[in-house]
Amino acid sequence: MFTGLVEETGKVVAFEEGANSWKLTLEATLVLGDLAIGDSLACNGCCLTVTEIHGNHLVFDLLDETVRLTSFHRYGVGDLINLERSLAVGARMGGHFVSGHVDTKGQVEVFEERGKSTYLKVQSPSEFLKYLAYKGSITIDGISLTVAEVHEDGFSVWLIPHTIAVTNLHQRQVKDPVNLEFDLLAKYVERIVQKG
Repeated sequence: MFTGLVEETGKVVAFEEGANSWKLTLEATLVLGDLAIGDSLACNGCCLTVTEIHGNHLVFDLLDETVRLTSFHRYGVGDLINLERSLAVGARMGGHFVSGHVDTKGQVEVFEERGKSTYLKVQSPSEFLKYLAYKGSITIDGISLTVAEVHEDGFSVWLIPHTIAVTNLHQRQVKDPVNLEFDLLAKYVERIVQKG
């Protein structure tokens, strides 16, 4: 379980297809403090298991399904990945409950400054829009954000300068894919109502 509060951005060192999985190697700093092999780390919102640690390099195995359902296929050496360690018992709960299970990919439609704020509009597959609500929560590339508008083809959020500075959002451009995880509570409510 995560909160969607990014701790740092790691840098892609390698991303290669192996015999049994894809191998992702990231360079990191802050998250290394208490991280061990077998721990979960949210990488652009996707919960991955640390399989190797070599100094400040972390290695992860990715399944074909993970690569297919996320935006990892577009990353190359030097690209930045949002990183967050799993939520510790007793820690403050900022952001919102994030499982690290990416639902789908979205696409950046608008990313521009409007006055003193930055506006981001993301297109999303229509079957997921039912989980969105005005002022509800959404996770974009592992970042917990507040929904500002719900559209027929997606949603929009407003970004503060701090979020852009400490995440990989400053690298995003129109048409870029992003990982989306919709509100966990909304999905459980839907399931309960369907089974009720």
